[in-house]
Amino acid sequence: MKTVITRSGKQTQDLGEKIAKKLRGSEIFALYGELGSGKTQFVKGLAAGLGIKQHVVSPTFSLINHYIFKKSGKKLNFYHLDLYRLRKKREAVELGLPEILSRSRRIIAIEWPQIAESLLPAGSMTIFFSHGRKANERRIKISDALL
Repeated sequence: MKTVITRSGKQTQDLGEKIAKKLRGSEIFALYGELGSGKTQFVKGLAAGLGIKQHVVSPTFSLINHYIFKKSGKKLNFYHLDLYRLRKKREAVELGLPEILSRSRRIIAIEWPQIAESLLPAGSMTIFFSHGRKANERRIKISDALL
């Protein structure tokens, strides 16, 4: 794991965009971190890097946002989930998480994945977000393979 420090929401988005350029269309991201630590900013960057033109917002109340994009001429799905409001794994199952995880040609970003960790397949990428020492600073622990 490598720690990347960003000093603005834009830099956090830029990191997500850079990583999106390397994705093949089968990745799952488990995004951990306290409120306001940059998870949604990172996902906005992922979406931009995938060529998604829609406005990306946190699915705090809708729980799942679904976007469609094309990569190498193929239609792919991008799912952005926020499980913060869920209290039991059963709720994630009822939400349809196992079906989303099993789909092909998709990229998934899950904020607050703690409740559903046992559902995540091996190979899911874990990223940890935390506040830095300065006001807009974020510390992002990420796999070297993604950078």
